[in-house]
Amino acid sequence: MEVKAEMMQHETLLLKDERWRSIPCCRSELCLDIVLNCGQSFRWHETSKGHWTGVIASQVWTLTQTEDRLWYRTYRELDGPGKNLYPKDGNVSMTVHLKAKLGKRKRTLELQEKVSEAKHEPIETLVTTCDQDSNTGDDGQSMKDKDILMDYFQLHVGMEELYEQWSQTDSFFKKAATKFPGVRVLRQDPRECLFSLICTSNNHITRISGMVERLCQNFGPLLCTLDMKHYHDFPSLQALAAPDVEARLKELKFGYRARYIQQAAQQILEKYGPHWLDSLRHVTYEEAKKALRTLPGVGDKVADCVCLMALDKTDAVPVDTHVWQMASQNYLPQLGKESKTLTPKVYREIGENTIIIALNLRVNCGTQFVQYNVTLLICNLRRYLQESVWHLCWLGTICSLLF
Repeated sequence: MEVKAEMMQHETLLLKDERWRSIPCCRSELCLDIVLNCGQSFRWHETSKGHWTGVIASQVWTLTQTEDRLWYRTYRELDGPGKNLYPKDGNVSMTVHLKAKLGKRKRTLELQEKVSEAKHEPIETLVTTCDQDSNTGDDGQSMKDKDILMDYFQLHVGMEELYEQWSQTDSFFKKAATKFPGVRVLRQDPRECLFSLICTSNNHITRISGMVERLCQNFGPLLCTLDMKHYHDFPSLQALAAPDVEARLKELKFGYRARYIQQAAQQILEKYGPHWLDSLRHVTYEEAKKALRTLPGVGDKVADCVCLMALDKTDAVPVDTHVWQMASQNYLPQLGKESKTLTPKVYREIGENTIIIALNLRVNCGTQFVQYNVTLLICNLRRYLQESVWHLCWLGTICSLLF
């Protein structure tokens, strides 16, 4: 006899589920708690301690890490829209036996959590060793998942070695970075990056995250339901360009940004086509920025952020007041003397001189320069978090709290 399926839960590594996979990645190379919670992407949520759930490449993921591994769990719909949703390797036909098994797994998790809390044991001591080498028995989807993670976190860039290089040549970086290892740039989907950033104007991270969440819930296709929480893919350009979108977004408290979102999507489709944003990865930085600046709601800073965060433009340097203050205080003191406000001229000068600073530090231009630029700014601006100014929001160079 079959029974109604139980709702899937957010998984944790403590379950010792064989469906968890991992790739080698030390905390010094990637710190999830900083990178997924600093304003680069607005769609990650800490669903249990050290476990982050979000959407990458139209899949729902839960990520966590031990000292030397990045662990991941993907979920996929198997039973059609609006029906019960299961992990990609789950069983659609839930039997009484499987229901009992899920109940036992839940009880096991609760017991393990109590044991861990009582003993204060790190997660590494509770991880099963059966999946330490996840290369064994991988299918095509698993290999694809690994490629997605490698690309999203740009794990081909070795941050530990670069941290050491930069610390030797820049005393300010050395002082700022010691408490913040594993900071790196995400490589995001251009569509999600652009429309998320349009929401950031005169805004703060908490509110931006809520807007992006509502945008996906109301206009993106449902991917998975975990613990009563619905995860949606990011909306298509076609969905965002519909005539009624502006009115609906205003009802959802988007304000003047509602018009920017609908008109930007409509302009892209009518003038350039659905693949235009991705194609900007293959033009120069100057061309990409100029093209983005033609869209409603996109100024210099948003255009530079999209170029840096999604379009592989490693020479883009987004600037705002906090980036300007940091640059004038630590690298370019003349900026503070020449102007009291962030003018277009100062904006350009900071971008140009940041590249010069990188060259003087013997940091190669390219991805390493981007990583240096972002890492330095994140580490510097994280200081404000400790002073209870989380609402500073978005950082001009892609990672940290500004706007």
